[in-house]
Amino acid sequence: MSSTGANARSSLSIGEVLGQLRPEFPDITISKIRFLEAEGLIHPERTPSGYRKFSSGDVARLRFVLAEQRDHYLPLRVIKDHLDAIDRGLEPPERGPGSTTRRGPRAVSSVPMPGAEAFVPESSEVRMSRDELLGEAGLEAEQLE
Repeated sequence: MSSTGANARSSLSIGEVLGQLRPEFPDITISKIRFLEAEGLIHPERTPSGYRKFSSGDVARLRFVLAEQRDHYLPLRVIKDHLDAIDRGLEPPERGPGSTTRRGPRAVSSVPMPGAEAFVPESSEVRMSRDELLGEAGLEAEQLE
């Protein structure tokens, strides 16, 4: 089999993604998937003719976004921040018991959500902002200087 044929099988059309997600998220629509892409939460590849092709990592990201919306009522801005943290090698902030607030991102040793490994960078390097470093290390700005 050619690599093109193998690549075509490893990517899904938007309709196929909808079919995979609908059992868990019955209200999902093609319009919602397109909206989440427009908001920068998912980044499916495009064919030369413009069709979206979703990898297993795209589907995992989409599943994460939908679960965070449904289970935790998080706004897309917060979910996008969590995905950005995951992309930088951090795990999403955790909820405290009975709390609706989240703590800052933590370094990843293992990713807690199924399928997340498909979109977590392969590098073991952890990147964080100065403020995230201060928070994680429990330091004051002067101590870091």
